[in-house]
Amino acid sequence: MPAEPDPIVARLLHSGEPSIRWRTLVGVFGLTSRDAVVAAATEAIPESERVRRLLSERVADGTLPFHPYNAKWRGAHWVLVALAELGYPAGDQSLAPLREQALDWVLSQEYERRHIGRVRGEELPTLHASIEGNLVWALLRLGRSDERIDRLVDRLLRAQWPDGGWNCDRRATGRVSSFGESLVPLRSLNAYARVTGRTDAREAVLRASELFLGRRLFRRRADGSVIDRTFLQLHFPCYWHYDILFALTVLAESELISDPRCAEALDVLQAKQLSDGGFPAEAEFYRVSSAHPGGGSSSVSWGPTSHRLSNEWVSCAALIALTAAGRRHDGYPGGPARALG
Repeated sequence: MPAEPDPIVARLLHSGEPSIRWRTLVGVFGLTSRDAVVAAATEAIPESERVRRLLSERVADGTLPFHPYNAKWRGAHWVLVALAELGYPAGDQSLAPLREQALDWVLSQEYERRHIGRVRGEELPTLHASIEGNLVWALLRLGRSDERIDRLVDRLLRAQWPDGGWNCDRRATGRVSSFGESLVPLRSLNAYARVTGRTDAREAVLRASELFLGRRLFRRRADGSVIDRTFLQLHFPCYWHYDILFALTVLAESELISDPRCAEALDVLQAKQLSDGGFPAEAEFYRVSSAHPGGGSSSVSWGPTSHRLSNEWVSCAALIALTAAGRRHDGYPGGPARALG
């Protein structure tokens, strides 16, 4: 007998949020932009309420009247990252002013003076690598990259530590990189290597993955204890923060999720599945506010935060990771056409 339809997948495919439909079609069913249903979902994304709100604070010249990065989560840097997560169509010229805001800052002398350095008493470079990483990844996804992206990638490659990661703390011991500063660069270098074919970028991805895989994504090497309990909570979006779902997402994108050292994190994720088949957002890194940005103020909500309620964004990310790991099937022998009715 054919498998019964998966209710959570049906709900995601019928979501009022086109980005959820797009993520499900691409990530769970493996469809591409050549498929009509994917093209239809993509076309609807720019007119979604979430995208309209993210872009609503632009002024006449197309920029946002805030610091591109420090205005968390509404500056140009963060809006570009959010649009990339949402599957916003590539190549939109109207995003050029936001790109210029973000790149002008990260390539400025002020940035280099304040954010690039060395560990005290050591030759190890320090870098807020999640900044470069997020911007590289977002601009690649949005089809708005140029030769300046190469400069940011070269900066990342120069700053990679011997254990494969990155760290921004000049007081660090130099022995272990930061999980929070290392996952996003891994993601961006993987995307860059796919686009350019640069082998040094792919080699950096494999080195960076060992920082996480060697610790089973959340355990200390020394005694196997949990590094940080927040790593086991589910969030969306993570921005630059770390949790196991974000790690599994990035490792899936990098085609490394089949590594057996991901198994325990996958077990933890599966154990969080709710009775309706969805997954919860157990905590959040933002607060919704119309006040001046800063301190984690977001112009949009990303769904409910509760241990008992499914969150579409987390559910979608979890199902994509579990599908990539071979731990589930889509439940629709007829594919998304059957699921969509």
